[in-house]
Amino acid sequence: LGLGSGRKFIAAVDQEGGRVARLRGPPFTTLPPMRVVGDSKSMDRSEQVGRLLGLEVRSLGFDWDFAPVLDVDTNPDNPVIGDRSFGSDPAVVASLGVALARGLESVGVASCGKHFPGHGDTELDSHVALPILRHEIDRLRHVELLPFRAYAEAGLASIMTAHVIFEAIDPSIPATMSHRAIKGLLRDELGFGGLIVSDDLEMKAIADHFTVDKAAVASFQAGVDLFLVCHNASVQLKAISAIATAIDRGDIPASRLAEAEQRIQTFVDRFVQGPEVSPNHLGSDEHRRLAHALAIWLRTRRLPKL
Repeated sequence: LGLGSGRKFIAAVDQEGGRVARLRGPPFTTLPPMRVVGDSKSMDRSEQVGRLLGLEVRSLGFDWDFAPVLDVDTNPDNPVIGDRSFGSDPAVVASLGVALARGLESVGVASCGKHFPGHGDTELDSHVALPILRHEIDRLRHVELLPFRAYAEAGLASIMTAHVIFEAIDPSIPATMSHRAIKGLLRDELGFGGLIVSDDLEMKAIADHFTVDKAAVASFQAGVDLFLVCHNASVQLKAISAIATAIDRGDIPASRLAEAEQRIQTFVDRFVQGPEVSPNHLGSDEHRRLAHALAIWLRTRRLPKL
């Protein structure tokens, strides 16, 4: 969408801290998993971590960081979330996730809460299989959805969908492709007004069960505005072609296209090619002090002053 329109290019990166850090090693600051921040229960520290991440990725020209993880880690057998989550208490995940996102956005980098409606209690990794979560809707509202509600209420930039089937929401298809999950729950019930982006459509949770054509069109119809297709240009082109064909046939209403275009443009106007940040922020003394303070907390359970 937007190809040839002259729209600015969006540069995005997965930089959470811990084991999900695409930019690692000197000169980048090495951060512990967000579980360490969650255990501290310090909103100030979480916001400082967000600001650190924002300054470091912005100094390389990135506009968008796919963080924070808003999944609540209630399943010790979860193979993909674990210590990427702030913890098992939904209220802590909500408050610290929002704080980290605000830190990112305070330096002009868009945050992205993930993975809606919640990947924390699954026993399968959606990179390699299609997880199913069987909790009742009341449980989902009190646990999995609580951090996303807080993020939506804070008016933050974007949310990434999960390739997980939530039986209480839509037992037939993953949340990414579900109108009930995206339009009904995220937009209408939680009131989220920002950009919605899919997780990678080449992940096995999607690719082993649906063609990319079906996945892209169904997700766009459901309310997803933008898509990740991270590995193969041929798959990217199939997704683009499928959406374009669906629009031409009228399977995707013009109003849905206009809505997505407006959200993307609003996002671009706010975040893309924003304030320049000096590379001197990479591994700066201030950032090393913050990382050191978190390391001390991990060893002693005492938060030193910065």
